[in-house]
Amino acid sequence: MSHKVFYRYNPSTERYERVYPSGRARFFAALRQSAVGLLVAAVGFALVYFLWESPRERDLRERTEQVEDRLEMLNRRTDRALEVMEDLASRDNNFYRVMMQAEPITAGQRYAGLERQRNYDAIDSMADSKLLRLTTDKLDLLDQMLYTQSKSYDFLAREVASTADRTAHIPAIQPISEKYLRAMASGYGCRRDPIYGTTKFHEGMDFSSPIGTPVYATGNGTVTNASWKSQYGNLIEIAHGYNYTTRYAHLSEILVKPGQNVKRGDLIGKVGNTGKSTGPHLHYEVRFRGQPQNPVNYYFYDLTPEEYDKMILEAENAGHVMD
Repeated sequence: MSHKVFYRYNPSTERYERVYPSGRARFFAALRQSAVGLLVAAVGFALVYFLWESPRERDLRERTEQVEDRLEMLNRRTDRALEVMEDLASRDNNFYRVMMQAEPITAGQRYAGLERQRNYDAIDSMADSKLLRLTTDKLDLLDQMLYTQSKSYDFLAREVASTADRTAHIPAIQPISEKYLRAMASGYGCRRDPIYGTTKFHEGMDFSSPIGTPVYATGNGTVTNASWKSQYGNLIEIAHGYNYTTRYAHLSEILVKPGQNVKRGDLIGKVGNTGKSTGPHLHYEVRFRGQPQNPVNYYFYDLTPEEYDKMILEAENAGHVMD
């Protein structure tokens, strides 16, 4: 077995002289050479590993980038779809349902079910799980909003189908014909009580007319009360459905009975001066969900625009309460 031969230059003799290193020196020399070789190999491997990719790795990387791009695009499209749905939900509550006099859909009803616990373990273990989870949550929200909105439109479609019936039942004419009116005695709002002299809220309108003047139902409905009632005197109450009721007070005659169905324009009683009253007149009220409404807003079927404007002016200026 051949061994490496080492020489050292001797300046005094100006010659190269053979050196016989020890075993230890030879060991460390070999060790240094091995370390340098390993370092060079490691650097080369690292360069190949980090700077060079196989065709399979390149294909996988390109596919991953495409999936990420599509996922990001889907996330943006979901954002735009949610904006549209939020706008539809707002219009549904603030326009369509107001127009149809329907209760708005609460946030709890619109997003019901989204708070339930779901298993996202499979999603959380995937690459890009945060973006995927975010997009999945948005799609869940969009699905729920679409379902709720679809049900809401089904409800509104049924409401539209019943519009003709609703229109017939809503109070929409004066309870006394224009030709029988002497004057608008008092409108709706705060007025001075004619007997006690105190300020009170007048929940209806007073029509001054002769005793015996015909009083008509202002919308289709069912008579719920036709009797004497304290300060109202002879009183008729009609339930029109759709949360509307009307009252006709101080009558001299009652021509209907409880449980009787009436139609708009039917004769139901006659003007009188019964109960807490200072003169012949009809006290007329319109109530929606039990709350008094200004009756002047419910005369749109039998008044021209000019007559309607005149009615509003008289109701605002008439301050003599007769009950």
